Amino acid sequence: MDSSALIGWYEAEARDLPWRREGVSAWHVLMSEIMLQQTPVIRVAPIWEEWVERWPVPSLMAASSQADVLRAWGKLGYPRRALRLHECAGLLAAEHGDEVPRDVETLLQLPGIGAYTARAVACFAYGQRVPVVDTNVRRVVARAVHARAEPGNPSTKRDLADVSALLPRARARAATFSAALMELGATVCTSRSPECSRCPLPTCAWVDSGRPAHTGQRRKVQKFEGTDRQVRGKLMAVLRESSAPVERIRLDEVWIDDPGQRDRALHSLLVDGLVEQTEDGLFALAGEGG
Repeated sequence: MDSSALIGWYEAEARDLPWRREGVSAWHVLMSEIMLQQTPVIRVAPIWEEWVERWPVPSLMAASSQADVLRAWGKLGYPRRALRLHECAGLLAAEHGDEVPRDVETLLQLPGIGAYTARAVACFAYGQRVPVVDTNVRRVVARAVHARAEPGNPSTKRDLADVSALLPRARARAATFSAALMELGATVCTSRSPECSRCPLPTCAWVDSGRPAHTGQRRKVQKFEGTDRQVRGKLMAVLRESSAPVERIRLDEVWIDDPGQRDRALHSLLVDGLVEQTEDGLFALAGEGG
């Protein structure tokens, strides 16, 4: 893969995302990476900017309640991410001098940080030469290197090895290359409508092979309407908008067509620690149940 061509394209065409700008700390990068998991950029950007202003360092978030963080999370989805980030902030403040660690192995020990996030922070915040692999990167590598329309099932070991082999030797160029590879997959080499005419890569094994169709199983697209996720979101919205614990009837009213599904969703919120029940049977966000 021609790293020079890809880096040159990225430097000219990259989106102006707020977490890529000057003055962004590793903590800010970590917040963006947690928020961007399964959530589009357009929804993340305004919330991220609010969080940077409100919680510029981990200790300030750690000093806030779980409920404050959940309310600020709003409708980003998968709110357990917010709780894990709050927990992570506490550890960073107490054990890491209010700073995000630089090395991948230490990052992996923090709550809510997996293989991708640890390497993304090390690369994008600290410019380290480490492979960063998300869905977009896997797709670009599958096409440009392996002549496959889709990457197939993920394999952390294989995927990291694939991207490692492509990284430029110079550390600074490697970090930029990683960002460029991800940008290419997000904006040009997309899953459904790849714009090959806009691709900066001079050669692509998939295009050279005649763009063969994907022959494996199609990745299932998760629906949202009518799912437990939707019900959980509606229940959380009631609690976020209330300044005090609410009666069960307030929650029952948001999903009346399937009481069993509503009860299941509420139970899962309690199990996940996102919602608490008070001694007198009221419901509140985590940290507000008394």
